[in-house]
Amino acid sequence: IMNLSLKWLHDFTNTDSISTKEYCDRMTDTGSKVEGYEVLGEDISNVIVAKVLKMERHPNSDHLWICQVDIGKEVTQIVTGAQNVKVGAYVPAALHKSLLPNGTKITKGKLRGVPSNGMMCSLSELKLTLGDFPYAEEDGIFLIEEPGIEAGMAIPEAIGYNDTSVEFEITPNRPDCLSVVGLAREAAATFHIPLRLPSEEVKGCGDDVNKYLSVSVENAELCKRYSARIVKNVKIGPSPRWIRERLRASGVRPINNIVDITNYVMLEYGQPMHAFDLEYVKDGKIIVRNAKEGEVLTTLEGVEHALSPEMLVIADAEKPSAVAGVMGGEYSGINENTHTIVFESANFFGPSVR
Repeated sequence: IMNLSLKWLHDFTNTDSISTKEYCDRMTDTGSKVEGYEVLGEDISNVIVAKVLKMERHPNSDHLWICQVDIGKEVTQIVTGAQNVKVGAYVPAALHKSLLPNGTKITKGKLRGVPSNGMMCSLSELKLTLGDFPYAEEDGIFLIEEPGIEAGMAIPEAIGYNDTSVEFEITPNRPDCLSVVGLAREAAATFHIPLRLPSEEVKGCGDDVNKYLSVSVENAELCKRYSARIVKNVKIGPSPRWIRERLRASGVRPINNIVDITNYVMLEYGQPMHAFDLEYVKDGKIIVRNAKEGEVLTTLEGVEHALSPEMLVIADAEKPSAVAGVMGGEYSGINENTHTIVFESANFFGPSVR
C-alpha cells in the first residue's frame, strides 16, 4: 500500500487541472491500482478559527468561562470549561450545526443557564495529536499558533488539513511506485505532462567522516551497498509544519525532525533510511554481519527478540543495534539529548528482509 499526498505529487508534476476522480480512474487504467481516496478535513464541517476577545466567570459555576469570540463576520458567545483559554488566543470553534471527525454534531444551547453558540475544540476532538502540533496542550483547548491565521478561516485550511490522500495497491513487481517520485513518473506518462525531478547535491562541511566512523560489510550478498553520513550539532525538535502535513497525509505519524526526515526521504524516493545516535555506536564502528547464535536485540517498540544466524544485523563493536532493513534497536534510537547523527542508506537483499 502507498498513500500518496496530492499536494506532494504537485512538486513533481502538475495535475491541478485533473479532478481527483479522473486521476484515480486513469492511474488505475494504466496499472497503478487505486483502492480509494480521502479528502483530509472533509469530515470537519462548520468549525472555524475564533479569536478570544473577552472572558468572564460563569455566575453559576466555579470552573466555566463565558467567552466573547470573533468568528470573522461577527462576535459570538461560547461557554467553555477549559482552563488554558486566554484572551487573544486563536481557537477552533465548532459553531451551531457543525460536525467533528468522530461524527459528533454540535449545536447551540445553554450551559448552566447561559447561552453558548458552539464549542471550543481540543486536538483530539479534531482527530489530531501532539505529533501534528507539538506546541499544543494534550489536555485542553487547541490554542492555534500558525502563521497567517485569521478569525473566520475554516479549520482545515488554517491548519493545513486540506490535502487529498490517494491509496494505491502496489504490486510486488512495481516497487518503484512505493514512492512519490515513482507515482509522479506514472502520472506524467499517463497524462502526457512534464515530470519535474529535483537535482540532488550533497554538501559536507569538510571534516573527515573517518575520524568518527568506520563501516565494514561482512556479508556482501545480503548487503550490496551501505553508505553513511554524519551530521553534527543537531538539535532534536519538531519538524516544520509542511513536513508534518505530508507525513500525516501519507499515513505516517510525525515524531521529531530526525525520524521524520528519514521517513520523508523513504516516502519521496522509495529509499528506506535509518538514523543512529553516534554516542551509542561503540568505538565508532558499524559492522554489517549475520547475527550470532544467542544474540538478542530489544527493538524500538521495547520488545526483546532472539536473533538467529540467517538474520542480517547492523552491529557496533559489541552488539547488534538493528535488524537490517527491518527495525532499529532501542538503544540506538534518537532522543532529546542526541547531538550527533549517523544517517544510514543501504541496499539489502529483499528476501532476507522479507
